Amino acid sequence: MGLRLEESLRLTVAALMQATGESQRSVAGVLGLTQTQVSRRQSGAISWSLSDVDVLAEHYGIDALDLLAGPTRACEALPADRHRTRRTETRGTGR
Repeated sequence: MGLRLEESLRLTVAALMQATGESQRSVAGVLGLTQTQVSRRQSGAISWSLSDVDVLAEHYGIDALDLLAGPTRACEALPADRHRTRRTETRGTGR
């Protein structure tokens, strides 16, 4: 038996945040939420809404069905220009 859709979506959002170098705070800004509200969604305390899915898919430049298909599919669908760059990875590390 596979992951439940809610757990898969949480993993997908985490993978996309990692792939793009975004923080919960930046994702919260896109959604019009607070960082705490995003954190609660990511922890499973509350569920992501279908509206959230639509906004996240548009933000990441992927189809909502790719977002719901899981982390691998979503990251494969992520446009190349949305992937974090070496500069993004080292920003703030003093390098």
